[in-house]
Amino acid sequence: MKSKKKVIAKTLKALSKQNKKGIAWLIDPDKFSLAGGLNWDRIQNSSLDFIFVGGSHFDQDNFEEIISQVKKLAKDIPVVLFPGSKLQVSSIADGILFLSLISGRNPDYLISQQVKAAKKVHSSNLEVLPTAYLLVNDGEIKSVHRESNTLPIPNSNEELIISTALAGKLLGMDYCFLDAGSGAKNTVSPSVISSVKKHLNSPLIIGGGIDSLQKINQAFESGADLVVIGNQIEKDPDFLSEVLSFKDWYNQSLHVN
Repeated sequence: MKSKKKVIAKTLKALSKQNKKGIAWLIDPDKFSLAGGLNWDRIQNSSLDFIFVGGSHFDQDNFEEIISQVKKLAKDIPVVLFPGSKLQVSSIADGILFLSLISGRNPDYLISQQVKAAKKVHSSNLEVLPTAYLLVNDGEIKSVHRESNTLPIPNSNEELIISTALAGKLLGMDYCFLDAGSGAKNTVSPSVISSVKKHLNSPLIIGGGIDSLQKINQAFESGADLVVIGNQIEKDPDFLSEVLSFKDWYNQSLHVN
């Protein structure tokens, strides 16, 4: 096994250490045809940090083909797997968020899927990013909750969220992903983001329900290092450009001020 340089980890840790902000675009493989129609020349030359690929439903046998197409279109932008199951693993990608869904108690997503994928991941040259994955929102049930047969932790139960995230860190998970669920009406709350960031002091990824620049700014200001967007780009392809322009302005303003 040839180990890839830790480019993705280096970027995530630099964002966290330097208090800069990053953006990842999540592509649902079920809806890849929509992504294929975007202006990729513009995307390739943008400041997009990562492209995540994965979904809670996808179980088709053409995942490798989709990753191959994304890699060709992405050029130098790192393509990172965000797997919903052991079937969503491909050595063609640059890296993988090796997730454990620690907000729930379903053993299939705590460890079973990971065991099934372990040999394939280990024998690949994927950059592996051990990630504590927590579902957090205001009680909405989205596809990820139905698929994983787990309930989200309410934003109001801040202490449980902090303790769960800390448990992930103590178990050796270098990254934490708080997700409200694709298309959620309400995001992970600013208070939760701020508290988790304060206690972890390590790269924090936030996603779910982020469909406006106001919500992105809110996540940035609260302590998110990387914000993941997806659903809104499917509805409005221009949203990605708007988000990246805002991110660039935000990072530049840190130095000005």
